[in-house]
Amino acid sequence: MRSAHPISRPSRALLAILCLLFVHTVSAALPDMANGAPLPSLAPMLDKVTPAVVNISTAGHVELKQHPLLSDPFFRRFFDVPNMPRERKTQSLGSGVIIDAKRGLVLTNNHVIANADQINVRLNDGRQFAAELVGSDPETDVAVIRIEATGLVGLPSANSDEARVGDFVVAIGNPFGLGQTVTSGIISALARSGLGITGYEDLIQTDASINPGNSGGALVNLRGELVGINTAIYSQSGGNIGIGFAIPVNMARQIMEQLVEFGEVNRGYLGAEMQNMDPELAAAFGLKTAQGAVLVNIVPGSPAEKAGLKPGDVVTAANGKPVRDASDLRNRVGLLRVGDTMKLDVLRDGRRLTLSSVIAGRTASKSAGGIKNERLAGVSLGEIPQNSAYYGQVAGIMVFEVSTGTPAWAAGLREGDVITSVNRTQIEDLPSFLGLVGQVKGALLLGVLRGNRSAYLVIR
Repeated sequence: MRSAHPISRPSRALLAILCLLFVHTVSAALPDMANGAPLPSLAPMLDKVTPAVVNISTAGHVELKQHPLLSDPFFRRFFDVPNMPRERKTQSLGSGVIIDAKRGLVLTNNHVIANADQINVRLNDGRQFAAELVGSDPETDVAVIRIEATGLVGLPSANSDEARVGDFVVAIGNPFGLGQTVTSGIISALARSGLGITGYEDLIQTDASINPGNSGGALVNLRGELVGINTAIYSQSGGNIGIGFAIPVNMARQIMEQLVEFGEVNRGYLGAEMQNMDPELAAAFGLKTAQGAVLVNIVPGSPAEKAGLKPGDVVTAANGKPVRDASDLRNRVGLLRVGDTMKLDVLRDGRRLTLSSVIAGRTASKSAGGIKNERLAGVSLGEIPQNSAYYGQVAGIMVFEVSTGTPAWAAGLREGDVITSVNRTQIEDLPSFLGLVGQVKGALLLGVLRGNRSAYLVIR
């Protein structure tokens, strides 16, 4: 085996000098390169955007529910029950986005300003203002407040319908009350629904860090355009784990326009119970893709019935845009203004049809079903559909939709429930139900079947 030749001492010294010169040359070149060209930075964009993002603090109160006996003075004296406060003070911290600088309009989340008696807004330049509530919509978690101030900077909006998974985004807000903070990430997913965060969900998912206090803040693209309003995180610990959600700005602006004009949202109503398309149903209907919403029941007298829609129709597009699933169609109907026309592309028995429906309001849902009881506002009902497991097995009517924030929702009534009795009187069908509830003046005691369980619900 041949051995390597040893290096002489003079050679080793020369080699060491050459190595030092090489290291010096390489290390000296890096600063020259850095100084010769600007480093990539989001700072120029953020300089324009951050003045439009505000911090919001609120103070309010909520009434504490207590057992009726605790309100009886005789009971309290007899058992020596101490006086307890009937309300609790609340405080919250959040964020908002100046969406209209001329009118001082700020978009934020409903849960940020809920139960607030006072709303204070602090701008990025340190100025503080008292704000008034223009309107809020719990079903989309959107609220609009107004401040009287000069020199405001508004944030331009992107078209959130054009957002794509993988787009870089930046979240700006006030996490944990620390002050304005910026985090970055990408859009992880689009059109998230079924999460139970809001009543109408079409959320943008992002891995940009969103923490408590970021609610109502801005999600912007690299052009500094508003893509969404940060609203929630998915976390078991309460901290960020890289799954945050934002309301698309297109949806938020639609809600804002109604809140500014009416002070509330006049939710659109179609009057159809629907379910998601799946591969098995797609094969049965002769569709190549499992996208669309299958109509399983039509409420008599509703806009859906007037448009000629029938059970078994598959809605594949609405106003020219493909319908992903039942949730997608519900969102689009609910975000339309009362009186708007919706064109629906429908597949029926292998034939493709285009039908037009004039969207009604939630108040019209009562007259559509003939419900004459304010405790059932926001509830749509009808006969049990033939494809239901209850059909022919149970006497009663089915709940097709319940709006959040209504007395029925608060009492626990949910979509898919079967109502079997009213104030302990059995019902057979929709006419018998309507006749009973129209005579009740006080609380409604409903017998409800959900799955294999029966229960009573009281709607006050």
